[in-house]
Amino acid sequence: MNVNKNTAVAPLEVTEVLVENSSLGMEEFHRKSHFWGRLTMWMVIILTLALPLYLSFVLGYHPGWTPIIAGFLAFATLVGYAWVIEPISYYPTLGVSGTYLAFLTGNISSMCLPSAASAQNALGVEPGTKKGEIVAALAISTASLVNIAILAVIIAGGSYIISIIPPEIQQTFQYIIPAIFGGIMAQFAMKKPLYGVIAMIIGLAINMLPIMMFFKGVICITLTIVVCIYLEKMRTKKGESL
Repeated sequence: MNVNKNTAVAPLEVTEVLVENSSLGMEEFHRKSHFWGRLTMWMVIILTLALPLYLSFVLGYHPGWTPIIAGFLAFATLVGYAWVIEPISYYPTLGVSGTYLAFLTGNISSMCLPSAASAQNALGVEPGTKKGEIVAALAISTASLVNIAILAVIIAGGSYIISIIPPEIQQTFQYIIPAIFGGIMAQFAMKKPLYGVIAMIIGLAINMLPIMMFFKGVICITLTIVVCIYLEKMRTKKGESL
C-alpha cells in the first residue's frame, strides 16, 4: 500500500517541481532580457544621437531649433501613434525578449512580426505563452541574421540590382507590407474566423470615417479588442449557464 501511494504521488510532485523550475527559469530569462535589452537600446540611442550632435555642436552645422521642432511635429503627426500602439499590439506575439530584439533590429511589421508568427504557427505554439516567446525570440534572431547577410549584398550592389528590375515589378513593391499584414491576419483569423471578420469590418468602417490618421490605428485596435473581449465573455457566460 505504501509503495502504491508513493508511486501515485510521485508524478504529481515531479510535475509541481517542473512547473516551479520552469517559472523560475522564465523569471531569470525575463530579468536578463530586460537587462541586456535596456543596455543595448540605450547604446543604440546614444550612437544614433552622436552623429547629429557632433555635426551640430562640434562642426557647427546646427540648423536651428525651429526646423527641427517643425519636422518632428510633422513626423509625429503621421506615425506618432505607432510609438505607443506598436509595442502594445505586438507584445502578445513577440514577448519580452522578442520585443527588445524587434525594436532594436527594426523592420518589425515586414520581418520580425511575420517571422515570429510563422514560427509559432509552424510549431503549433500559442502566442503569449512561454514556448511562444522562446520561439518568437529565436525566429526574430534568425531573421535578423539573414537580413544582415542579405543587406550586406544589397548594399554592395543594390543600385545595380534595382536598375535591372523592370519598372512594372518595382511598382508592386508598395504592396509588400499590406500583403504581409494580410497574411498574418489570415493566419490568426483561421483560428477564430469571427474575430477576423469583426476586425475587418471595424478597420474598413474606421478608415472610411473622417478621422485624423493619427487616431485611426488607435481606434481600430482598441475597438476590436473591446468587442472581441465582450464576445468572449458572453460566450463564457453562455457556456456556464448551459
